[in-house]
Amino acid sequence: MWILFLAIGAISWTFLEYMMHRFLGHEHKGKNFFKTEHTQHHAKVHYFAPAYKKLLAAAIVAIVIFLLVNMFYGALNSAAFVIGLLGMYSLYEITHYRYHASKPLIAPFIILRKHHFYHHFHNPKMNHGVTTRFWDRVFSTFKEVDKVHIPQKMSMTWLVKDGEIRTPYVKHFHLNKR
Repeated sequence: MWILFLAIGAISWTFLEYMMHRFLGHEHKGKNFFKTEHTQHHAKVHYFAPAYKKLLAAAIVAIVIFLLVNMFYGALNSAAFVIGLLGMYSLYEITHYRYHASKPLIAPFIILRKHHFYHHFHNPKMNHGVTTRFWDRVFSTFKEVDKVHIPQKMSMTWLVKDGEIRTPYVKHFHLNKR
């Protein structure tokens, strides 16, 4: 049974990722802990919230979720759920950082980068998912992306060399030089 809770925890992260990004990062009108850091990330392509803030938030969420799930399903299943959730959160953090800082490891993952960069550089009301496009499809915030136009001042070193898009990425990205 705990293996099921591990899987449900991992899948739950993708939903939580979508909901936090969309509602705390973009649709919430006031200030909140998430929006402040998220706004910086959109303004500065290489900015990521400090690790201590992420770890503190993850610890608080993990404790609260463990206690809630434990009330109904016991300690082992609660621990498995939280481990699945935190495991997928860790994968999200690594993936998101790599999108901005490193070239793709394998070509098929360029689709998720384009999905994410469309959100950054075209329309922040669309494509909220980072690790999956599933929830964007479910909640009608999905936009299919052929080519992403990247502002030169926001370009990433893995993507651009000598002021031009590197050859492997030309069909996926365009550099706006204004």
